[in-house]
Amino acid sequence: MYKTDLVAAVADATDLTKDKADLAVSAILEQITNALARDDSVSLVGFGSFTRRSRAARTGRSPKTGETIQIPASNSVGFKPGKALKDAVNT
Repeated sequence: MYKTDLVAAVADATDLTKDKADLAVSAILEQITNALARDDSVSLVGFGSFTRRSRAARTGRSPKTGETIQIPASNSVGFKPGKALKDAVNT
């Protein structure tokens, strides 16, 4: 499912126009992004939790040349599914 599919599904489920559903979906995604950028976690009860995870700098190997390279520290996003989501996927 792509964002356009999600927007269409939200529009159908809520009797909103596709433009308004797109605004709603975009606003939700923006707020989740902003919270993670502030290092806040986002918990949606029953769905799951998004958290910001830090990766330390490390040494790696270039697959092309085989030489040792430094991989800089970075942040990524972790997601832990909630019980309701796990149950829905496993049935």
